[in-house]
Amino acid sequence: MIEEPPLLTIAREMRRPDAAQVAGFQGVPTSFVVDAMYGSGALSSRIRPLGESRDLVSVAAGPALTVGCGAGDVLALLAATGSVKDGDIVLAAFDGFQGCAAAGDRVCGMLRNAGAAGFVTDGPVRDYAGIVGIGLPCWATGLTPASPYGNGPGTVGLPIQIGGRQVESGDMIVADHDGVVVVPFARIDAVIEKLETVKALENALDAEVEKGLTMFPATRDLLKTDRVKYV
Repeated sequence: MIEEPPLLTIAREMRRPDAAQVAGFQGVPTSFVVDAMYGSGALSSRIRPLGESRDLVSVAAGPALTVGCGAGDVLALLAATGSVKDGDIVLAAFDGFQGCAAAGDRVCGMLRNAGAAGFVTDGPVRDYAGIVGIGLPCWATGLTPASPYGNGPGTVGLPIQIGGRQVESGDMIVADHDGVVVVPFARIDAVIEKLETVKALENALDAEVEKGLTMFPATRDLLKTDRVKYV
């Protein structure tokens, strides 16, 4: 290599949704958000709420603060606390590495102290009881006691690849018991508008199920056509 990369590359300025845009996603199920984006946006199902939500609240919605760590390294995450703004969801890309923890209770505690509303990673975490005690909602691939290292290089505030998607700081993150969804910054307003339609349709369908609905009308109509063959 002709030149060694910097240990850390940190964005000075990061776009961020405004307060009204953030408020538009509070209390909204991830499934509604995916439906409002016509089936897209969900991160890999390997990224799950810590402990499957048994001991820790697993609901959060806020702007993404992206951290590119690399496999087994947490230097960028340690530095990211200096860039956290109140309500941020910190996403730490670990290159999907499963050989050691991407964070533990002390790092989660520092993220919470800095104002983070949640933590998402494509690696495992450690110190389960400690993270539960801290109370920071956390989504990860599992648990391991193995320690990471902090040598870099890494990035804060730059685009990352995590859970099968590219995420940029300022994208909206909505996470709950079902998983994590990313709303690209450019689509935030359109998705908020579409969510009103999704909510109305879901509420109407819930009412029909309560009344005893056993099959979608469209499915029932299909069964009456020549596109269905009975044998």
